[in-house]
Amino acid sequence: MKRPEPINEEIILENNVYIESDTDLKGVITYVNDYFAEISRYKKEELVGQPHNIVRHPDMPKILFKILWDRIQNGRNFIAAIKNLAKDGRYYWVFTDFDILCDEKGDPIGYKASRKKISKHVTEILDPLYKKLVEIEKDGGVEASEKYLNEFLKSQGDGITVDNLLEEIHKFY
Repeated sequence: MKRPEPINEEIILENNVYIESDTDLKGVITYVNDYFAEISRYKKEELVGQPHNIVRHPDMPKILFKILWDRIQNGRNFIAAIKNLAKDGRYYWVFTDFDILCDEKGDPIGYKASRKKISKHVTEILDPLYKKLVEIEKDGGVEASEKYLNEFLKSQGDGITVDNLLEEIHKFY
């Protein structure tokens, strides 16, 4: 499926309404709720069977998704602010929280993502950082982006790491 060309128009989400999806272990969508289809402007049938990155906005740094996969594949949660791309080219920001789906034996079979509206204040802080990380990735790859992100977090004081930042964010989700 061809990705839409991004336009600079935000889709405003409702408060306390969740965008939900399930994927298999490789990130292929197996379920979406009605609100996901509504906000993303895709029909449910267009989403199910597609890689979840169908809604990834090009402003999102790859390093965040590397961290996401490293964490959830090791049984750890990942929560972050994500900018997604709708089918019509508009964007929407969400807090995303993951749960691991297991079979009756306790073996992982997929992931459930729940997303909700994020405050404008948070997106105004993160958007420039994300754009800087994308710029770094164009020249130096994900490794350079990861190095910059870790140095940026350390510069914020108290020895902040990606892991403890994610744990702190999770407290407020």
